[in-house]
Amino acid sequence: MLDRLLGRSGLKARIEELEEEKRHLERRLDAESDRRADAVTDRQAAEKRVNRLEDRIAELEGRLDEDSAEAPDLTPRGTELLCGGRLDEVLTRLRSVETGREGALTAAVGESVPDALDDVLGDRTALVRRAAPCLVCADDAGLVSVALDPPFSPDPFVEWGTGFRLDNDWFRPPAGLTVALVRSDLFAVGVVNDGTLTDVETVETDVQATHSKGGFSQSRFERRRDEQVAAHLDDCRAVLDGRDPDRLVLLGERTVLNELDRDAVAVAPVDATGDPEAALDDAYRSFSAVDLTLL
Repeated sequence: MLDRLLGRSGLKARIEELEEEKRHLERRLDAESDRRADAVTDRQAAEKRVNRLEDRIAELEGRLDEDSAEAPDLTPRGTELLCGGRLDEVLTRLRSVETGREGALTAAVGESVPDALDDVLGDRTALVRRAAPCLVCADDAGLVSVALDPPFSPDPFVEWGTGFRLDNDWFRPPAGLTVALVRSDLFAVGVVNDGTLTDVETVETDVQATHSKGGFSQSRFERRRDEQVAAHLDDCRAVLDGRDPDRLVLLGERTVLNELDRDAVAVAPVDATGDPEAALDDAYRSFSAVDLTLL
């Protein structure tokens, strides 16, 4: 009663309101601090990734500068895409080359170019770096110097002999090989028989490609699309599980190729569009073709 008479009741009520508001602000401050901490962590991770990418870019730019400094005006004597009978013809010609003992050099080039190629090609080794990974054939007389990119590249090696080593398995998909094309909305798989694909099986999924204006938010659209793609890849895995291939080649969109999590003898991104069977055939022919570079 004394509080009411002295007008302190209203003040106490106001103090309680302010205390509650203070506690509310403190909770908001704590939550904001947590968010800032998460943001700092995310930013630090992103900065590390950016630094790694910048280092990689600098390394590649250094390699480009090195190539330019070594041979600024070098260009291949010619290039050609080989397939079918033309591929057989070129391989036959290369296999017909005969030299003296250790006169023909064959080198499978990966990330680094072996010193033996510098000795044989000199400045034109820069062209090999541009074509790598590749298979190089060169003779000690300088009559032959070419680079090929077989679909089934062997592990890096350097070999001198009386002729070039060109194993057919590097260039021709063997019978019974399973070839699969995977996109975020399409899947097709077949088996190589006599150079063509047979026993083709396909899967198509309706996956939203773009977010129309209005409706649900962009984040919800992306989450829904990711769920559709994940369901599509589950169907693709089920088809491969049913076939259980001994040797598998995976082709398709770079973003989903590794998501299948399947052992493969070769994995390559390809730009194959259209109906599933036609897209699979285009992808297979693109993968099987061989780039020839005249060094």
